[in-house]
Amino acid sequence: MRLGEMSEPTLRDADVLIQVQAAGVNLLDSKIKRGEFKLILPYRMPLVLGHDVAGVVTRVGSRVRQFKVGDQVYSRPADHRVGTFAEFIAVNENDAAAKPKNVTMEEAASIPLVGLTAWQALIEKADLKKGQKVFIQAGSGGVGSFAIQLAKHIGATVATTTSGANFDLVKSLGADIVIDYKKDDFEKILQNYDVVLHSQDAGALEKSLRVLKPGGMLISISGPPDPAFAKGAAVPWFVSTVVRLLSSAVRKKANRRAVKYSFLFVRANGHQLREIARLIDARAIHPVVDRVLPFESTNEALAYVETGRTRGKVVVKIK
Repeated sequence: MRLGEMSEPTLRDADVLIQVQAAGVNLLDSKIKRGEFKLILPYRMPLVLGHDVAGVVTRVGSRVRQFKVGDQVYSRPADHRVGTFAEFIAVNENDAAAKPKNVTMEEAASIPLVGLTAWQALIEKADLKKGQKVFIQAGSGGVGSFAIQLAKHIGATVATTTSGANFDLVKSLGADIVIDYKKDDFEKILQNYDVVLHSQDAGALEKSLRVLKPGGMLISISGPPDPAFAKGAAVPWFVSTVVRLLSSAVRKKANRRAVKYSFLFVRANGHQLREIARLIDARAIHPVVDRVLPFESTNEALAYVETGRTRGKVVVKIK
């Protein structure tokens, strides 16, 4: 990525113009930069990346009713409207929410994408209930650190994987069972789980199917995409065909074990962000921020995220 001058975003009737104060950095930004999602997100370059924002509303469109100039907000902008690594971004009002009151702008910017991912996986797709068992991979990462807290708030028993150095962190977030992925095989320790939130490679995906009980659900945020996702995303027929082929093997394995496989690509949702903000303001969940870097160091921030060794989220601060 390179620094450059861009014109101010065009404001649509239902948009708010946000002066960006902080932006979260996600592995999704790296994957788009590498072209991994160009089948389902055919972006044209050059592109301003960035999927998390916290800032102040400076202008509102003619049909905006939820916000006014001066409001502090946070958002995960909709696909094809991303670009929070900038001084300003225009966001549909339904994709934004009031910033949680008891956190900083930098902490608020760390939340939207991982918070929505955890919410849409555990509450919307899995309908996780009190007393159920959930396995959340990579518990010390951005999604994992939020998902553990959300699952524990619901009342589930939570298992996770991380390195030995992060045991205390994930336990403090609410993890009941912590497995050192460098030493132990989670497949030999976990069994009869209701839900798995998968974020790792294909090997971990196949093992995860085997820790589920019949009727359980595996939700993957790292792929492969499935036909239900293709239908919901209204992709062209040839993309649907490719998606069906890519996920056929894992869907067959899931069927043989009487479990469900589902792919999740997180979407913008201001209503869910409001619910998340309530949990944060009630101190049921707190942001986990590894480091905050200046805007000029966004490349450095993304390179650090790509190492896979972050504890929570990385954020860039816009002056």
